[in-house]
Amino acid sequence: MAIKYGKLFLIPNFLSDENEDDFISGQVRRMVHQIKHFVVENEKQARALIKRLQLESAQSELKLWVLNEHTLPQQVPELLEALENSDAGIISDAGLPCIADPGSILVSLAQNKGIEVIPLPGASSIFMTLMASGFNGQQFTFNGYLPIEKPLRVRKLKELEQLAAQGVTQIFMETPYRNNQLVSDLLGNLKPNASLSIGCKVGGNSGWVKTKTVNAWKSNIPDLHKLPCIFVIGN
Repeated sequence: MAIKYGKLFLIPNFLSDENEDDFISGQVRRMVHQIKHFVVENEKQARALIKRLQLESAQSELKLWVLNEHTLPQQVPELLEALENSDAGIISDAGLPCIADPGSILVSLAQNKGIEVIPLPGASSIFMTLMASGFNGQQFTFNGYLPIEKPLRVRKLKELEQLAAQGVTQIFMETPYRNNQLVSDLLGNLKPNASLSIGCKVGGNSGWVKTKTVNAWKSNIPDLHKLPCIFVIGN
């Protein structure tokens, strides 16, 4: 007998602990109210979101599967168990599932099996930074994380600078504890008149997005150590 699968909901998370409960829309809350199965990037953070969503079921009645950077490709098909005869939701650590997030692996598998995938509206620090940067939002590339090795990173930055000069906005990020090192590489290798936008703690009460030339950033270098940031090179 063929397995019957439920629907897969992509559930937005808060961007910051500072966010009020209404940061997640009423529409999202209504659509996920009865879900009992979740595929999550981090169980602790997912349960914090579930608590704030005030689902119909108690936390003890829920079942969670973990999908993160440590999940092996051969383990992903096992996660379809969450959808057997039941709707399920994917929850990222912050923002939108499947955007700079491993959840896309499961969504790809669901699409291949004809499972209905329902994306729910929410905020993304990546797109919010792009919105506020003043750069081209018609053509852009999200590059994820840049190489860790400095020679490779510098070469990549030069490539992104050239693409940005052609009108294709370049977006990327870094592990928060390496932000200051990345800023140093940016300011030391991009042209002085290149335009760089930085979004820090975007979506939080103390968040900000600022766009300056590299030369202007050099006169007031921010301390971004261990702060969630998005970086954008534009024209």
